[in-house]
Amino acid sequence: MRYGRSADRRRNAGRRWRSGYSAGVTDPEQRLSHSFRSAFYSELDAGQRAALLSWLAFTGTFGGVRGITGSIRAGRGPFKNLSVGGEHLHHYMWGIGILTGVGAVAVRGEERHRRHPVVALSYGGGLALIVDEFALLLDLKDVYWAKQGRVSVDIGVGGIALAGSYFAALPVLRAVTRDRRDRRRKRRAESAPAS
Repeated sequence: MRYGRSADRRRNAGRRWRSGYSAGVTDPEQRLSHSFRSAFYSELDAGQRAALLSWLAFTGTFGGVRGITGSIRAGRGPFKNLSVGGEHLHHYMWGIGILTGVGAVAVRGEERHRRHPVVALSYGGGLALIVDEFALLLDLKDVYWAKQGRVSVDIGVGGIALAGSYFAALPVLRAVTRDRRDRRRKRRAESAPAS
């Protein structure tokens, strides 16, 4: 059976990362890191890798923004509101700017630029900045901390972000689990007394 060029590249990338094991990587953290890298490149095609990076960036950015805005509201931590001329700069503005850049790369960028991981990460992060202030954009009122539905929105968006990240990462997680299980079996077989 003949595989397409992209399937050959994925298999070869996975082999390159797995070769780190045969090079004597003994630290469990390094082995796990190599397992994830290997699975990331061998189990996912370029589009799936971009989707996973976008979901992870969305989830991380959304959670980070919630934490930062909460600390600003409570008056704790090093973060402060950004203002220009007395006007508060909402973070959806930064998200729109980031998505504008991603759109420019998508429309005019070369294929290697479009496929760059930074584009996927920027897309997910920019989208999270906009979604986090969706109520403000919808009502055109600063209702960011209003109690009406804020907790349910946070839980809903957070749940969607986590679920999307999980399902996008599922092939990688399965491959890492399979790799770890195979290693345990091999160690048991090597340590079993010969009969």
